Amino acid sequence: MAQTEHTLALAYTELTSAADLTPAEAQVWEAARAATAHAYAPYSGFWVGAALLLADGTLFAGSNQENAAYPSGLCAERTALFGLSAARPGHPAIVGMAVAARPANGLFGPALPCGACRQVMLEAESRQLRAIPLLLPSRQGTILRFASVADLLPFHFRADDLPV
Repeated sequence: MAQTEHTLALAYTELTSAADLTPAEAQVWEAARAATAHAYAPYSGFWVGAALLLADGTLFAGSNQENAAYPSGLCAERTALFGLSAARPGHPAIVGMAVAARPANGLFGPALPCGACRQVMLEAESRQLRAIPLLLPSRQGTILRFASVADLLPFHFRADDLPV
């Protein structure tokens, strides 16, 4: 049986501070941080915000919403994306996205999207036929800049994987 080994490379930029962001990136970055104030996280004490920058300059935010029945809650990334689609069908393209988190200690920390959020983010990108640049705070206190949310989930489930 023949085997083929493959190597997967991930491209992103690591920024040392928010001062290194472009003006548009700084706008969506700060909106994500502000959105953490609207999270409902009495169980985890982990407040997460996500912000979307649309091509027309509009910012749209979401925050995590917990529930005593844990599976019933929803992450910030999905509240932002689902909320945007529900509130503004046919909305302008998403040209930037950022995620922020504030744990119980009140200091901003890492916020790396879960697998379900990565899948939803990628489908939003696929639907608009245009990359969604993404900013994430790292565990090291830096900012990770991705050119596309697809970089976070290289082996994803796609609509054309469904049986016809």
